Amino acid sequence: MSFMNKIGFKIGLALIMFNVQCLMFNVVNGQETFDVTIHDSNGGTHIETFELPLSMTYPIDSLLADWKAKNLIDLGKDCSTSDENPLFSDSIYIDRLSRIPAIIEMPYNEVVREFIEKYTSGGLRQRMSLMLSLSNFYIPMFEEALYAYDLPLELKYLPIIESALNPSAISRAGASGLWQFMLGTGKLYGLENNSYVDERQDPIKSTWAAVRYLKDMYDIYKDWNLAIAAYNCGPGNVNKAISRSGKKDYWEIYNYLPKETRGYIPSFIAANYVMTYYCHHNICPMETNLPEATDTIQVNHNVHFQQIADICGVDIDMIKSLNPQYKRSIIPGDSKPQTLRLPQNYVGMFLEKQDTIYAHRANEFFRNRKVVAVSQQNARQQRTNTTQRSTTTRAVTPANGTATTHKIKSGETLSTIASRYGVTVNQLKSWNGISGTRINAGQTLKIYK
Repeated sequence: MSFMNKIGFKIGLALIMFNVQCLMFNVVNGQETFDVTIHDSNGGTHIETFELPLSMTYPIDSLLADWKAKNLIDLGKDCSTSDENPLFSDSIYIDRLSRIPAIIEMPYNEVVREFIEKYTSGGLRQRMSLMLSLSNFYIPMFEEALYAYDLPLELKYLPIIESALNPSAISRAGASGLWQFMLGTGKLYGLENNSYVDERQDPIKSTWAAVRYLKDMYDIYKDWNLAIAAYNCGPGNVNKAISRSGKKDYWEIYNYLPKETRGYIPSFIAANYVMTYYCHHNICPMETNLPEATDTIQVNHNVHFQQIADICGVDIDMIKSLNPQYKRSIIPGDSKPQTLRLPQNYVGMFLEKQDTIYAHRANEFFRNRKVVAVSQQNARQQRTNTTQRSTTTRAVTPANGTATTHKIKSGETLSTIASRYGVTVNQLKSWNGISGTRINAGQTLKIYK
């Protein structure tokens, strides 16, 4: 967010553009929205509807159903979170945002204020408390990838508004995972997707892919607000907004951006604020127990999570939580080597007993046959039918000899007729297109002598 060099001027511009008064809250298509009246710099006003990020509207039960939440977060010990959300003046919000050690510019305006107040009030207070705890599991891996690419660490809070830190989150549009990759974009950044695997839900692989994507967007625009906007709506929409407005600043192309993206940057700023100043709003992280250390194993055979659970004694829900990229609880190691993450104290047991694991209940979990034999009876019958069709439809005429006809009498057989004329039974059959040995009285045969 580096287009404006003077933060004071930028904040002033933002305040002029967004002198906003919240009017009402609605629910549209299952997503919570709030209407605001925007007073622009020309003295005009218009009502605009903002949507809460979809991740903030997921039922909290779906977040609590994850193994990590059920086993590592103590829902009965949520510190001293109060229902009271203190009110603060604009100047305090401006001061706090300016004190966040961020490379990305985070100006204040009333839209940002409304997002902050939404995140810190009502039912979202408990959701933020839960995400503060979940951040213990995911933020370190986000920071590692961002640090490796020398990107601003404040980007680590994008998954807050993308997925509410739920690696299995799937949007109505089909975006998936912590970073909400669409299928096509995920493939461009090396995330595999097939009937068994969706690497968009792999926390580590998707994080590194997201960081590369963000870096590519910044290399295009050289501005973090535009890069984040492009992450949300695609560079094509940002390019259109720049072309139509003639500007290269997020707040100046704001009205030319898609509706969702107009609220995306204020939502991102609000997420950074709340994750930094939650205690000032009487929000306390739910108590988190440190997870066991984990390690990865390369798997070269098909294996079902239940096979591992049965032999190693690992909770299958724990395996699913540590390996959310596998759609059907099956690791398709036969196709190519795959990664399995387990608690460190189970890794040795898996390696020691892997042959037993692969064999255990294998016929139950893997029923697709590699080779199927064709029924021999059917094959013989088919050959017989083919021969019959061939011999009954094609009579062979010899190159030499004069044709004589014989009318079959009752009691005669091909053998007696052949002996009478000094020919073979096979010759009679060939000349007359007969496949078997059955003949009928009154039938005429051709005989060549």
